[in-house]
Amino acid sequence: MTKPPSAPSGLRRARRFAEAASIGIAFPVALGLGYLWGAWMDRTFGTAPYLTWIFSGFGVVAGFLNAFRVALRLAKEEEEEDQGR
Repeated sequence: MTKPPSAPSGLRRARRFAEAASIGIAFPVALGLGYLWGAWMDRTFGTAPYLTWIFSGFGVVAGFLNAFRVALRLAKEEEEEDQGR
């Protein structure tokens, strides 16, 4: 796999900052989608509130997984940049 052309240092830093800031948006979106999906399923199947709880939990797990993946990717990029200096 070939490496993409290197961006100027300021652009790389800004991109990493934007990715880290996206965690603050992605986490509540995942939780909200899980809650809404669970609430819809509860209304459809008459199982209130169990599916809402379950899918809200799935949303929390998805949010944490996304945050963890972004943090690992940013740490790896930072480490690669430090080794390149």
